[in-house]
Amino acid sequence: MAEENKIFDVEIITPDRVFFTGKATMIEFNTAAGEIGVYKNHIPLTTVLAPGVVTITMDDGKKEAAVHSGFAQILSEKVTLLAETAEWPDEIDKKRAEAALERAKERLAQKTENVDYARAELALRRALVRIEVKH
Repeated sequence: MAEENKIFDVEIITPDRVFFTGKATMIEFNTAAGEIGVYKNHIPLTTVLAPGVVTITMDDGKKEAAVHSGFAQILSEKVTLLAETAEWPDEIDKKRAEAALERAKERLAQKTENVDYARAELALRRALVRIEVKH
């Protein structure tokens, strides 16, 4: 069991639900500036979430989830992720994610003006994250 002084609160909230509330010894996630790992007593920080895998390390193991865009607030005793969407592996339809990946690749390969490349790239990243979490 982890020492009490290493445990902090984690909350992941989406517009339609409180996705996760619990205790952790570490949380790892992607930000717009890169990957970050947070332990208790991290310096306070607010940052932009990027699509990626969130790994929550707890006394009894790890949980992984796909999180897509939002904000993170890091305080010494609590980390809060406000995410556009968050999904556990069992909530992800791998075939649907693979189809979305192919559609995004096709859109990015087009050389026409009517393609929204930023949107297609975001769709590609989301699909890749879902596939990674689903394994």
